[in-house]
Amino acid sequence: MLTKEEIIELLNPVKDPFIHRTLEETDGIKEIKIKEDKKHVSVKVGISKTNTGEQMQLQQEIVGILKKNGASTVGLRFEQLPDEIIQKYQPAAEADKEKTLMGGSKQPHFIAVSSGKGGVGKSTVTVNLAMSLMRLGKKVGIIDADIYGFSVPDMMGVEQRPAVRGEKIIPVDRFGVKVISMGFFVEDNSPIIWRGPMLGKMLSSFFKEVEWGDLDYLLLDLPPGTGDIAMDVHELLPTCKEVIVTTPHPTAAFVAARAGQMAIKTEHEILGVVENMAYYQSKSGEKEYVFGRGGGDKLAEALDTKVLGRLPLKQPYEEEDEFAPSIYQQDHPLGKEYHLIASKIVAQVEE
Repeated sequence: MLTKEEIIELLNPVKDPFIHRTLEETDGIKEIKIKEDKKHVSVKVGISKTNTGEQMQLQQEIVGILKKNGASTVGLRFEQLPDEIIQKYQPAAEADKEKTLMGGSKQPHFIAVSSGKGGVGKSTVTVNLAMSLMRLGKKVGIIDADIYGFSVPDMMGVEQRPAVRGEKIIPVDRFGVKVISMGFFVEDNSPIIWRGPMLGKMLSSFFKEVEWGDLDYLLLDLPPGTGDIAMDVHELLPTCKEVIVTTPHPTAAFVAARAGQMAIKTEHEILGVVENMAYYQSKSGEKEYVFGRGGGDKLAEALDTKVLGRLPLKQPYEEEDEFAPSIYQQDHPLGKEYHLIASKIVAQVEE
């Protein structure tokens, strides 16, 4: 018949299904009782979440181990681990989940760029933040997760499609930034009529089936608002950080606050607010506040964060040899502004 010491040795390597740490690490084996005459073993186990499907699978695993090693019958009880144990291992568990999602040996910093409404320049901010991070020497990728309104390939002047190598999709490399978008898989700019579950599957595929390599940063251009895709991102990437884009108009800031509140509720860190279309500066140097003033500050205050930068209305320089209608050159005034914003983000994320 099994002894307590043997049971502990058998069960110590078993992992908690949520925080992916062994019962030995979490001190999860709480109680063992043995009835030798009936070869019955009773065990109380502490795990991070009880009354779930994963608990049932864990129960089957433990029962199988004990019966294989001499127990005729097994009784199991589960209780929740103390909060301090769960909190100790939760960040590592989330990182493990994301590393499994991405594959590869390195987990990038995930940064979602979101907004409350369309038309505020969220995608423009995404591609230029990616370019600025690349110019800072970072390895950067973009997922154009705005599946209904994909625009990143056009903004960056991408003309080729992703290649396929074995079972993996190879993202398009443009100016040193790796890009994947729903736009690559839709013919003739056709509308997307998929519903939530199908969209979630496509988003998951962008992580699992794309050969990203080792990235430092992966930026996600989210659809505006708080719909299915935004919710999927919050579920798939627990450690994702967010940049909220708004215009100075009070209404845009009010609506953007909803996206920010969703990030807060799902424990995504908000890195800050980017106020786009902040003003128009004429040749004489006079600033005209076309869309009003104060929206960025109001939003930052509501979300208890800061304004990372204020971007004026200005076109990129025209270049004959490169077509990228929304990318600001490194020496462009807005290119310099994006460089400052990217530097602030790196300082926050890598501190």
